[in-house]
Amino acid sequence: MFKSIVWATDGGQHADEAFPLVKQLAQDGNAEVTIVHVIERIEAAGAVGPARRVDEDEVQADLERRASDLSSAGVTASVEIRGDVGARPAHETADVARKKNADLIVAGTRGRSGLAGLLLGSETQRLLHIAPCPVLIVPSGEMRRG
Repeated sequence: MFKSIVWATDGGQHADEAFPLVKQLAQDGNAEVTIVHVIERIEAAGAVGPARRVDEDEVQADLERRASDLSSAGVTASVEIRGDVGARPAHETADVARKKNADLIVAGTRGRSGLAGLLLGSETQRLLHIAPCPVLIVPSGEMRRG
């Protein structure tokens, strides 16, 4: 069904929870997977500073391992790291999806809703509004357990 899947990940636990579904969808449909990670940087007074995550190198190494895991499972996979963009992960993910002609974007979520989601400006929520293709949101395990 899907031939090109983009997995949007910030390297966190909630994004990781979407990986098994991405792998299964790719295997079932013989789809290519592009793992997209945007290095979020601290911004102040219009200047872009250091990465928000202190473990950025480990995150990127883990994503390379996941691409290798997908390849071992017979799935064509690549990793695309976007950096030096400030705080625009949703826009960068949508851009990659356009360039890859993606049929689907998969992302995880912490499950914030209501006022907290509005005040915090969820990147997942933003992605839903700007994506060039359907977006599949995988709720956190906490949300699925109720």
